[in-house]
Amino acid sequence: MIKECIENVRKNAPLVHNITNYVTVNDVANVLLACGGSPIMSDDLEDVEEITSICGGLNINIGTLNRNTIPSMFLAGKKANELGHKVLLDPVGAGASKLRTDTAVKLMKEIKFNAIRGNISEIKTLALGSGSTKGVDADVADAITEASLDNTVAFVKVFAKKAGGIIAVTGATDLVTDGDKCYVIRNGRSEMGKITGTGCQLSGMMTAFLAANPENELEAVAAAVCTMGLAGEIGWSNMQPSDGNATYRNRIIDAIYNMDGETLEKGARYEVR
Repeated sequence: MIKECIENVRKNAPLVHNITNYVTVNDVANVLLACGGSPIMSDDLEDVEEITSICGGLNINIGTLNRNTIPSMFLAGKKANELGHKVLLDPVGAGASKLRTDTAVKLMKEIKFNAIRGNISEIKTLALGSGSTKGVDADVADAITEASLDNTVAFVKVFAKKAGGIIAVTGATDLVTDGDKCYVIRNGRSEMGKITGTGCQLSGMMTAFLAANPENELEAVAAAVCTMGLAGEIGWSNMQPSDGNATYRNRIIDAIYNMDGETLEKGARYEVR
């Protein structure tokens, strides 16, 4: 299924509506193009319903919330639900401020999300209704370790059941669960943390994978996570001594552009619990 999921994205070229943050919007668009999807960005209240109507998926990212985009998120999300489109929430910085936390929790109450992707601190904040994060990064105290893995898998499974969708926790070790099965994914490089927006890029790509694989949501999300992590590994292997994080960002996008089903299937490192 991992192989089929990326092949379906390239075959179907899903159009993804992104209400995302202005820090990473260009990279999100480029990653969507690289994986075989098609991006469209719209966050104006008078535009979002019409735009989301022509798309197969909606990616809502709260990284740079403001009083204009918040109502647009609710309007687009409800329209996408009405049309049966795939909807993803990226609760960037939930726990860092009251506005972010309250908005993310309210979005979950009013919109049906097929998937929610965040770091462990953001996911814990949503699961508990409150919490704290180190800005937009996970709190060190929440880090998933081998010692805490079993408990974290159990926690995330319970939250997935409660949320009624796929929960993807991304970090050094990635977890993707529908409440029954959990993919424990070990692809990636620590250096990816030196690039702004790899999580935002993954959320956009994940939405495309969901839209292209409507009957296999769990595998679609897991495949997207494996694709990003493997691209980080391939991109790093192509780095030259004088290259820095800006080049690394481009090499990751290039690796996604050149990724095929066989490469993904061979390079994906995961177990199912």
